[in-house]
Amino acid sequence: MPYDPSAFPPFAVTVDLVVLTVRRHSLCALAVRRGEPPFQGRWALPGGFVRSDEDLATAAARELAEETGLHVLHDPACPATAHAAHLEQLATYGDPKRDPRMRVVSVAHLALAPDLPAPRAGGDAHSVRWAPVEDLLDQDGHARDGEQAAPLAFDHARILADGVERARSKIEYSSLATAFCPQEFTVGELRRVYEAVWGVALDPRNFHRKVTGTPGFLVPTGGTTTRQGGRPAQLFRAGGATLLNPPMLRPEA
Repeated sequence: MPYDPSAFPPFAVTVDLVVLTVRRHSLCALAVRRGEPPFQGRWALPGGFVRSDEDLATAAARELAEETGLHVLHDPACPATAHAAHLEQLATYGDPKRDPRMRVVSVAHLALAPDLPAPRAGGDAHSVRWAPVEDLLDQDGHARDGEQAAPLAFDHARILADGVERARSKIEYSSLATAFCPQEFTVGELRRVYEAVWGVALDPRNFHRKVTGTPGFLVPTGGTTTRQGGRPAQLFRAGGATLLNPPMLRPEA
C-alpha cells in the first residue's frame, strides 16, 4: 500500500523553555503571563511554535534570544562577547489534551545562565518576570510578592519540575553548576549556586576542599576579588572537565 499522508491527523510542534538562573540566592525561572487564550492571564513558561523552516535547536535558540536576549554558548554565529547560556534538550511532552486548541507536541529545553538581562514581554505575553521556582510550583499558597499562586498554564508545572530536577541532579556529576556563574568566580559564589539549586546549606570548608580537589573542575585565574566584602577571594574559571570524579553528591534532605 502506498503511503498516504492524509491518513494521519496533522499536529503542531512547539518548544518550551525552562530558563533558570540564581537571583538573590534563590533558584528562579522565567515566567510569562499569557495575554491571549488559552489560559489568558495565567503564568506560563516561555516558548512558541516551531516554524516550518526550523529544526528544534534553532527554534529553541530563537525563542531564547527573543525572550531573554541570550545566545547559546559556543554558537559560531554569535560573537564571543554576547550574553550566552547553556541550552540542552530536556524532554518531549505529547499528551493529546495538553493544549485545548489542537494537538500540540512540545519539545522542552533547559537553559542556564548567570546575570540574565531584565526580561521583556513579547508575542502573546502580557508581562514577564523572574520568579522563585518554589513559588511557581506552589499551587496552593501565595508567591513571595503576595500574589495568589495559581497553576501554570498547560502542563508547564510538570515541565518546570522536570527541568529543576534535571539541573539538581546534573550538577552532582557534571560541571554544569559553572553555567550559573560569570566567567570568573569565587568558590563562595559557586557554593551559593549549589545551595540555591539544591535548596540546602553547605559547609564552606568542605565545599572548598571538594571543588578545588576535583580534577579539571576549576582552574585558578591568578586574580582575586573583594566584591563579596572581606578579604580578597581567589578567582577561578571553569576547567575542561565535563564529568566530575568524584561527583558532588547532593546532601540528603
